Amino acid sequence: MKTGMNLLLWTDHVTEAHDGLLEQLKSIGFDAVEIPIFDTSSTKPYERLGQRLQSLGLRATGVTVMGPETNPISPDRAIRDAAVAHLDRVLECGQAFGCEILCGPTHSAIGIFSGNGPTEDEFKAGVETLQRAGDKAAARNIRIATEYLNRFEIYFLTTAAQTVRFVEAVNHPNVKMMYDSFHANIEEKDQARALASCARHVIHVHVSENDRGVPGSGGVNWSSFWSGIHANKYDGFLTIEAFGRALPALAAATRVWRDLFDDPIALCRDGLAFIKQHAG
Repeated sequence: MKTGMNLLLWTDHVTEAHDGLLEQLKSIGFDAVEIPIFDTSSTKPYERLGQRLQSLGLRATGVTVMGPETNPISPDRAIRDAAVAHLDRVLECGQAFGCEILCGPTHSAIGIFSGNGPTEDEFKAGVETLQRAGDKAAARNIRIATEYLNRFEIYFLTTAAQTVRFVEAVNHPNVKMMYDSFHANIEEKDQARALASCARHVIHVHVSENDRGVPGSGGVNWSSFWSGIHANKYDGFLTIEAFGRALPALAAATRVWRDLFDDPIALCRDGLAFIKQHAG
């Protein structure tokens, strides 16, 4: 297994100001970092980042989200086309820093609700959009790990079973899925069973506590989670995702209204120790 740390704990756009942080994460023992790809105005910062990561010996994954103007399941073909174009640009930025996997809810717009459950028309639209995005990802040698979120953040894909059905319909070698212990803690009745149901498609895993704080310190049924990880012989990235209040807009989006931990670097150390203790 490979360990990673999601940099959304500190920033939504990594710059040279974060060089010291990258060094710290490498020295702590992480194999990789997860880079937010929200600003796609230029690839140059990502090219520089790639050089920095290579010099440190850090591998990289990326994370992004979709908005209403790039919604892959929109009934408007122009918006779906914009989704493909946006994902291609995100992938281009990821390619610039050596991104191996692009994760996140790439299947639909986050925080946008129709007032109803997902429809078959939306399903078909999403499948077609992600098939096209998969071609873009293949051309850049990146795999997309589409992520289901909980029902309070999204409505299209909120369970492992729904996501399995979706990626099987997409049927593209560069479009798989990811599993996040935070969202599963809300939506699944049993983490081990959920992991077993989607193991053949999971290429990325987020290790995230129920309060988004230090992994292993809260209410997630970690015994069930680790049982599922081991039973299904998962050997990909185990990436910590935690959120704080460093970025007011991101804190608001992730509903972080109070401090969940004392120190972000301590969170990294403790979270990594927790993973290594149980991952084997």
